[in-house]
This record gives sequence, C-alpha cells and structure tokens, in this order.
Amino acid sequence: MDLIELLPSLIQKNQTKIVMLVADGLGGLPQQPGGKTELETAATPHLDALARRGVSGLSIPVRLGITPGSGPGHLGLFGYDPLKYLIGRGALEATGIGFELQPTDVAARGNFCTLDKNGLISDRRAGRIASDESAPLARRLRDVKIPGVEVFVEPVKEHRFVVVFRAAGLGEHVHDTDPQETGVPPLASKAARPDSQRTAEVAAEFVAQAQKLLAGEAKANGLTLRGFAARPSLPSYEEVYGLNAAAIAVYPMYKGLARLVGMDIVGQAQSLADQVGVLRDNWSKYDFFFLHFKYTDSTGEDGAFDAKVKRIEELDDIMPRIMELKPDVLIVTGDHSTPSMLRSHSWHPVPTLLVADHCRPDGCERFGEADCLRGGLGQFEARYLMPLAMANAGRLGKYGA
Repeated sequence: MDLIELLPSLIQKNQTKIVMLVADGLGGLPQQPGGKTELETAATPHLDALARRGVSGLSIPVRLGITPGSGPGHLGLFGYDPLKYLIGRGALEATGIGFELQPTDVAARGNFCTLDKNGLISDRRAGRIASDESAPLARRLRDVKIPGVEVFVEPVKEHRFVVVFRAAGLGEHVHDTDPQETGVPPLASKAARPDSQRTAEVAAEFVAQAQKLLAGEAKANGLTLRGFAARPSLPSYEEVYGLNAAAIAVYPMYKGLARLVGMDIVGQAQSLADQVGVLRDNWSKYDFFFLHFKYTDSTGEDGAFDAKVKRIEELDDIMPRIMELKPDVLIVTGDHSTPSMLRSHSWHPVPTLLVADHCRPDGCERFGEADCLRGGLGQFEARYLMPLAMANAGRLGKYGA
C-alpha cells in the first residue's frame, strides 16, 4: 500500500489552512568552491525569520541522482510518486490552457526556436519571444492539414504553444525533437515504441508543413516538440487528502498540473503580487493553496546568477503579506534545483521550509542550502511533504490501534 492509498483512511476534517509556495527551480550552486548559492546570497530577512520558527530540510524531487522535469517535480510535491504517476508535458500544457483532451488525443508542447541559415538552432526559445508576437504564429500553424488526423494548435505563453493530434491508433511514446542545445538541428521525430510509430509520422509531417509556414520569420522561424502525452488519470486532492484545493499560478503548465489533481484554478494573476491578492480574496473558500513562482527557474536556465538572486529577494519581500493571513501550515520549497552555473534543471535536493504551530523547530538561522542540510527534516523524498503538511495541520488521524 502506498501513501495515496493509505491517507484517505486517516483524514480528519477541520478548518485549518495550508499554503504551499513553490519557487520553481529554487535550489542552486555556488559559482566557485566555498561560495554561496543564489538563495544563500539573497537578502531574505523574512524567510530567515520563518526558518527560525519552522523546520527545514532538503527534498529529493524523484529519487537521488534523478534530474526531474517540472511535471515529476510538482507531482512529488503534491504527494504522488513521480515514478508511478507520470504526466507528459504536452498534457500539462494542454490542460493548463483549458483544452479538454479526448481519449484519442496526443498532445505535445511546442517551442518556437530560431534557426540559422544552415538550419541549426541558434536560440531554443526564439529570444523568449513575447506572447503577443508568438500567438499569431501559433494560430498560423492551424493551416497544417494531415489526412485522417485532426490537428489543434493553441498559443500558450511566450515561445510556447500546444499541438494536439486527434485520431484512432495514436500512441504517446515519441521522442522529443528538441536537442536541448544550440548549434545543432532539431531532432527527427522518432517513436520510442512500435505503438507510437504513427504519431511520430504525424508529428514529422506537422513539423515539415509548419517550417514552411514559419519561413521568413526573424525570430520564430523554427519549432521543436516536447513531451508527447495522452490524457492521464490521477486520484484527486479531495479523494486523497480531503482538501478543497486551489491553484494560483501564472503559467499554463502549472495550472494544468494542478487541474489534473483536482485543484480549482482561481484568479487571473500575472505577477506575484497579483497571486497574493488572489490568495487573500479566496482565503475563506479553500483549505489548501498552491502558489507557483516561475522566475527563480527561468533566471537559472538563463545562467543569470544575480538575476536569480533578485527574484529570490522579490519572493522574500512578499512573505509578510502571506503571513498576514495566518496560515496554519506554510511550506516554501521548489520543484527542483536550477543552478545558474548549469543553466538547467539538476538532481540536487531542494531547500524546503515548513512553518506550523505544531512543528518542531530545529535551530536553523537562515533559509539556504547549508542550513537546510542541517535541518530537522533531513533529506527526504518530496512525496512525503504533503503528509507532513497534513499532520501539522491536524488533518491526519492515528494509523492502527
């Protein structure tokens, strides 16, 4: 029996409120031996004060040594074993923008990219093209026609879009066409399993036609496809935890993750300040709130150490407004580490802080990697964070006689 099966039998209803604030890609590395990480460099007086009240540790998103994508990273935080419950990025993006996937659908996340005169990728994100520039290009790709297949293309945000292929006999096991580096061409669409060969062929035809439609564009003259996925099925937050849960996020993919586990998507926030306003306005309506802050990840992926430090400080500045609401349990963590020196997600455990009246303070003075390493939570798999939150909120009864 895993936790998802056990916890429903232990649920105790009460009026407590749980807030989980996820700073995407929070964990980092020092720029030189003996130096400080981005989180340790940042001035974080409010988070440090909370660290002295709470209990800290380092969460392992999937398993030791495994570098997670955003989907597995968040599923672990939500209490679902990411090795058992795997959701592809395409399904997350589609669900995040409200696209209702059908049983015969396979979705993929599209990235506009910039190709040089030799067809090599010079920018994987088309210069992080603005949404008002990329959305018309995504809609242009609706002109792609593939016999026997319905093709849906929807803008997402900035360089991202979603493509959904609808036809009988499509499988989701197709390799990404994004090589994850520049100076090389996009990869060919290839099936990872025989049952997905047709999907790979459909994707290849889509890319071929799309490239012609994008020819001549200065920034977004190419594209890659990632995270081919069919519609998943997961037990909901209400079923597992007995929680009425809300998600407050800016980016569609994280709304999609939340929606797939049964959270309500509330508000139309476009900034961290907006998100806290939505939190305040909906405080009486929900038991659990998931807030997502993206920019600690994107600055890490850009290799911008100082910019990531500033984003962490922005997060710290907002903490008093959250604490004014007096959450019974507050969690601050990340879905994975994104060290700016690596410019990518990494396998490093993630700084995690839990603050509650009934937690056992551990003497940590600051919220940072070194302090968290000595914290009372130790190093633990992220999927155990939700049971800890539930216990500290008085929402779990005794197991056994």
